[in-house]
Amino acid sequence: MYFDKKVTVVMPALNEAKAIGKVVSELKALRHQHKATIDEIIVCDNGSTDDTAAVCESLGATVVKQVIGGYGIACLTAIDAIVDTDIVLFVDADDSCDISQAHSLLQGVIDGADLVIGSRVLGNIEKGALTPLQRFGNALSSVLIRLLWHHPITDLGPFRAIKMHSLKQLDMQDKKFGWTVEMQVKAIQLGLIVRETAVNSKVRIGKSKISGTIRGSIGAGIGILSMIAKLRWQQRDFRKASLAQSNN
Repeated sequence: MYFDKKVTVVMPALNEAKAIGKVVSELKALRHQHKATIDEIIVCDNGSTDDTAAVCESLGATVVKQVIGGYGIACLTAIDAIVDTDIVLFVDADDSCDISQAHSLLQGVIDGADLVIGSRVLGNIEKGALTPLQRFGNALSSVLIRLLWHHPITDLGPFRAIKMHSLKQLDMQDKKFGWTVEMQVKAIQLGLIVRETAVNSKVRIGKSKISGTIRGSIGAGIGILSMIAKLRWQQRDFRKASLAQSNN
């Protein structure tokens, strides 16, 4: 619990047995007012061939499985397993997030935000934590969102917290790489309160399935930019339909 709010962690994972035990243990060790901050950890095993699931279960995390690959569908699968919570905290399973900074994300929600993004750009990025292509793609996407929706944004960071009822409002759909930007842009479109807080980014344990390959990096970039274009186009069509209806 955090200020009497129930907190559930959602963590997609694919072959992260070397890192995920450390992440889960650090999450379970978080304390607020002498009580555990995190009420439940739900890991979506996204087709792992290693001991990812076994490690998580041995540490008391709830494990759900999704054989269809994709960051978005893994998140959606884990969300579907939530029974009752107030705040959802999204965390990567590769130990790239500084878990000790989870409280700053949760505090942003307690202070009134619907969605709080952990901005690596505002924090400290450990050397080698992000590839040059990741930095460029992240910067480009952030600029496009600022230009198209006039909202201050510096990062599409995966370390984020959101009110559960706000998450339901977003009706998340993307099953692959456009998940994070879909959440941010939809929240802006709906007029929700979106804030950023500085977080640090560490060098992950093991090789990334996305940024660790050229194919993965290009796929992620296309997915993110395509989602930005899709959401902008849908908003344009919605405005046209609304205008036509008001003129009838």
